[in-house]
Amino acid sequence: MRHVTVTITLLAGLAAISLATPAHAETRRALEAEARKHGTPMVWVSDGEFMMGSQDGLSKAKPAHRVYLYAFYMDVYEVTTARYAEFLEATGPNHPGLVPMLWDQVDLANHGDRPVIGVTWKAAEAYCRWVGKRLPSEAEWEKAARGTDSRQYPWGNEEPTSKLANYDKSSRYSYSDSLTPVGSYEAGKSPYGVYDMAGNASEWVADWYDEKYYASSPESNPPGPSRGKQKVLRGGSFDDPTRLLKSASRESYFPDDRGPYVGIRCAQDAF
Repeated sequence: MRHVTVTITLLAGLAAISLATPAHAETRRALEAEARKHGTPMVWVSDGEFMMGSQDGLSKAKPAHRVYLYAFYMDVYEVTTARYAEFLEATGPNHPGLVPMLWDQVDLANHGDRPVIGVTWKAAEAYCRWVGKRLPSEAEWEKAARGTDSRQYPWGNEEPTSKLANYDKSSRYSYSDSLTPVGSYEAGKSPYGVYDMAGNASEWVADWYDEKYYASSPESNPPGPSRGKQKVLRGGSFDDPTRLLKSASRESYFPDDRGPYVGIRCAQDAF
């Protein structure tokens, strides 16, 4: 597993954002201290507009539309089995719903740097709360993945290759055979420096799923539908083909189900 720093990376342009008040400065210090506590680096995604969705045949991602987001933090890496094991140890054996599918496969000595998979939406949400964070909104996830230049994939418009992402594997679901250590694809990171936003594990986001939501979603900080039956998955997985790795691609799953390809990435309010 690549060496990860324990400080939050603040991206270029941060100095231009006015957070000079004592209250904001204190909040920033508290957020950074929390990230250091759990050893998970985050990146700053600045406020502003980006183009969300797509017109290129992904019916679930239509129409493309402009969205404004407040600034936020995003985990640089997907949550690993090692991090999730700490969560399970802290929450104790009285919460069987938090135990992932395939957890009996996990050998932390060999798989501790792999993304945890097979978690329910409720378990993902509980983990993020435990570390003082939250699941990202669907809009936050997409901006962190593709930036503001309407690129198709986190790395740009080049079609995926084995040097850019872990995808389209036909092997059985297995930590050893299916997954790669988080942060393995330097060339595949997003414009903000976020790794594995295409392939490896799909990721839960906070929003309920509605295929028609984009046609009427708010222009500023869309919260997702107020209700639904399934939650949104983003990013594609080791088992998915190229088209599902596009940053605008949307899939969904029932929140109580454990998909063997579904993992976690957390976000955090900026202030």
